[in-house]
Amino acid sequence: MGKNKDLREAVEKEFLFDPLVDAANITVRCMNGDVALNGTVPSYPQYLEAAKAARRIAGVTSVHNNLEVQLPPECYRDDAMLTTVANNTLAANSTIPDGVEAMSRNGNLKLTGTVNYGYQRAAADSAVAGLTGVRRVNDKIEVVYGTDPADITQHVQDALARHALIPDDSDVAAETSGSAVRLTGHVRTWAEHDAVVSATWMANGVTEVIDELEVTS
Repeated sequence: MGKNKDLREAVEKEFLFDPLVDAANITVRCMNGDVALNGTVPSYPQYLEAAKAARRIAGVTSVHNNLEVQLPPECYRDDAMLTTVANNTLAANSTIPDGVEAMSRNGNLKLTGTVNYGYQRAAADSAVAGLTGVRRVNDKIEVVYGTDPADITQHVQDALARHALIPDDSDVAAETSGSAVRLTGHVRTWAEHDAVVSATWMANGVTEVIDELEVTS
């Protein structure tokens, strides 16, 4: 019980420390390194930031983000307007290829289309996440890239070997099946976890990352 309480208090203190999170209506529950966030936040960026803040705490092995976005009245946009603004934002971003589109339903944005690289899909997510009126982003963008599976394996291995946050003695393994990469092994922190996943997505030819990494801190 003591360990769970200490972890919960550490997460709550991180929320108070983080100026991007309004934790007034967030409840934190912890059990053996698993953290569950319940309650409400007033924006989608805060929904994302709350999970990031919890992952920064030593001892947190997983975060279940059950928060709901309850927009203040002045932040509501009807779906037609939000859809138009989101699509204009995507079109104005030179990183995102033509054909990626957004559709809003009750403030929930659905992204569709195809891109050649994982970082382009991430750019689309980031571009619309902070728009006024967004309650959630449902990313259905597909990554398509024609390359030999053997080349993908080498691209991923080389990317992981180069990354400064991934130690030389890491047991992280990348198993390729077609253009999908399954990541297994152990990482010490969430920062190291995110570095492995990001490096994998940047490798040419990767269309799916199956994350089975274990965070040990």
